[in-house]
Amino acid sequence: MRHIISLDEMTMDEWHSLYSVCEQIMAHPEDFSDRCRTKIMASLFYEPSTRTNLSHQAAMLRLGGSVIGFSDPQVSSVSKGETLKDTIIMASTYADVVVMRNPKEGAALAASLYSSVPIISAGDGGHLHPTQTLTDLTTITRYRGSIDGINIGFCGDLKNGRTVHSLISALVKFENVNFYLISPRELTIPDFERRLLKEHNCKFFEITGLDPIIPVLDVLYMTRIQRERFVDPLEYERLKGVYILDKGKMTRAKKDMIVLHPLPRVDEISGEIDDDPRAGYFEQARCGMFIRMALILHVLESGRIRPEKLAAKEQPQLCHNSRCITQTEKYLPPMTGINGDKTVCAYCDKEI
Repeated sequence: MRHIISLDEMTMDEWHSLYSVCEQIMAHPEDFSDRCRTKIMASLFYEPSTRTNLSHQAAMLRLGGSVIGFSDPQVSSVSKGETLKDTIIMASTYADVVVMRNPKEGAALAASLYSSVPIISAGDGGHLHPTQTLTDLTTITRYRGSIDGINIGFCGDLKNGRTVHSLISALVKFENVNFYLISPRELTIPDFERRLLKEHNCKFFEITGLDPIIPVLDVLYMTRIQRERFVDPLEYERLKGVYILDKGKMTRAKKDMIVLHPLPRVDEISGEIDDDPRAGYFEQARCGMFIRMALILHVLESGRIRPEKLAAKEQPQLCHNSRCITQTEKYLPPMTGINGDKTVCAYCDKEI
């Protein structure tokens, strides 16, 4: 079955095929308006969302399918203590595909162990966000024609930014991409991303200032400092507003540079930038709906299977990351992976 948990296993051929279908949908949406008739998508959002939730729902509806689910776990049996496993088993009984966002890192992988239909991750905590990455790749390709050879700057919270982590993991598969990682020292990229960049021999530069580097960028990927990822509210107050993109900074940027943002924004992009032709973040959101239409069609090709039976008893967990799904769903089987020369938790990618 084709789950979309991360894009690590997505080949370049698969990406080009998805993008080709996306282009066809954008050019002739009427040709796809009945492709998912009789199909149902379960939309399970344990965390607040606007664009990701609505764009997945709009994608399924535009394909002629139906949507069930919840956007607040407090109105579901989750509020009564139902496990992720039981929620997924039930949702995959009713639906043909499950889209899920969860604040716990590794939740999407955990869900895939118990689902009889494809799982599409709509973000798991501060870990990964693969469908946003497909959105980003689509937008860059439409603006620039190609991703190979770009200079891309990531600016803001690179430690907790799941959109950043997913996009970096995808971009290492392209040719000659240079990475400029702009963040406070407290919010630099996690070690598993740094190891990935080194493993692929990518050029990357970790810096704290946006101003000096903006003239060399082809793509500037802004992110907000995420209040919900901070344990200490005082640390958030100290770091918020550290980067603000305004007209002054844009005067130093290339004439064809594009500004992306996964949204929502707070104060990191001034409203005065919205009318700049290089502001691509609203078009980016629109692209997200179309590439998700292509993705839904893609995963539905795999149909329904019976998931492998796993041991039900609690097992000692290897991961000590407090944000990992294994810390709350104790029945999950311990699983490890390799990142560079490090053994990591297969769910959240943190070193063990």
